[in-house]
Amino acid sequence: MKLDERYNFGDYLYERDHWIVFLSPNQGNLGSCVVALKRKEEFLGNIKEDEWIELRIIIKELEKAVKKAFGATLFNWGFLMNTFYRENSPPPWLHCHFIPRYDHKVELNGEIFEDPYFGYMRPWGPIKISEKTRRIIKEKILENIE
Repeated sequence: MKLDERYNFGDYLYERDHWIVFLSPNQGNLGSCVVALKRKEEFLGNIKEDEWIELRIIIKELEKAVKKAFGATLFNWGFLMNTFYRENSPPPWLHCHFIPRYDHKVELNGEIFEDPYFGYMRPWGPIKISEKTRRIIKEKILENIE
């Protein structure tokens, strides 16, 4: 399934019945993803029971896969809708951010990923990585989804 082009949730990874998982455009925190509800919804409190159940499955899948692939220390999850209320933004679409956190540096394809704000709520800002490294990140996550 493809969402409206106005929503740049990142590179498609996989989907289930109710949710689509994308590799986040920002890999400042290695393995960051966006999990978007397939149907149009604005509010977390309005998701259906079967959507909650499936989201829990995805949470377990992603945490296990990224821990195995990159050795993440912990995981932050956030439903952050603020940017949809800026001028010239598309209408709100329910999604959550999966942000792995690391208490150590990780090298991948010769590129170093570090988390200088580990232990604080603030994630690391955007970093430039090669397309090859993005591809490797996607492959490593997908090969560890069970």
